[in-house]
Amino acid sequence: MAYASFTLDIADGIAHLRFCRPEKANAMNADFWRELPEAVNELSDNAGARVIVLSSEGKHFTAGMDISVFMDNGLEIEGASREIQADAFRHKVKLLQRAFTALENARQPVLAAVQGGAIGAGVDLVTACDCRYASEDAFFCVQETAIGMTADVGTFPRLMKVIPEGWARQMAYTAERLPADKAREIGLVNEVYPNADALLEGVMEIAARIAAHSPLAVSGSKRMANYARDHSTEDALDYIATWNAAMLSAEDIKNSFMAQMEKRQPEYSDLKPLKKTL
Repeated sequence: MAYASFTLDIADGIAHLRFCRPEKANAMNADFWRELPEAVNELSDNAGARVIVLSSEGKHFTAGMDISVFMDNGLEIEGASREIQADAFRHKVKLLQRAFTALENARQPVLAAVQGGAIGAGVDLVTACDCRYASEDAFFCVQETAIGMTADVGTFPRLMKVIPEGWARQMAYTAERLPADKAREIGLVNEVYPNADALLEGVMEIAARIAAHSPLAVSGSKRMANYARDHSTEDALDYIATWNAAMLSAEDIKNSFMAQMEKRQPEYSDLKPLKKTL
């Protein structure tokens, strides 16, 4: 399927979703907010790949929210009370939030390759991904404070769990640009590469390593990581014990050991596509 705000290519178990509006600094317009969850949910439901990589064309990863998303529909509803307008606005924000939650809920790991700026909603997006990588010229900015808003599409519940709380607060309060090296130092990104080409090459190599492993084991690891982040240690230990009791694949384990003995790459079954209707 063709998309207006990004391209999507799938090869060797890797789905590469690349933002393709460089002339607009890959700002997130209405097409983006509709297409992103549609594409990610489709990949997740149909097991269309074993890992998802997000990258961009042009100077910046994304300039964040395209103001047209709000302007086209209007921040104000003519003749409506303040409460009615507030309710409509809240539901619109909830709809936008679900676009990034799709990344978190995807059965596959999602890797973000960030060049240039990840600004405003760009921070919300990358913190919903499993791993983040950056080029040396990359920077991250919680821009909303500088334009009179409070970030509302995922920054606070996710960024606070990725980096030290003090840094998350400083980014939000000051709207300052966090450079790539500092982002790596505080754990926002896993690695920094010298330029955009090296960045994409490096991230694709990591994606290939993930794709070579058992999709069931990798998907289970993502599920466990998300659960452990949001629950107590005791609850997480109980959950993983229950998960493995039900989902551990003896066939995948056998294939792994046989491949090691025979000095070859193991072969695993893909996840089963999910039914969309009962």
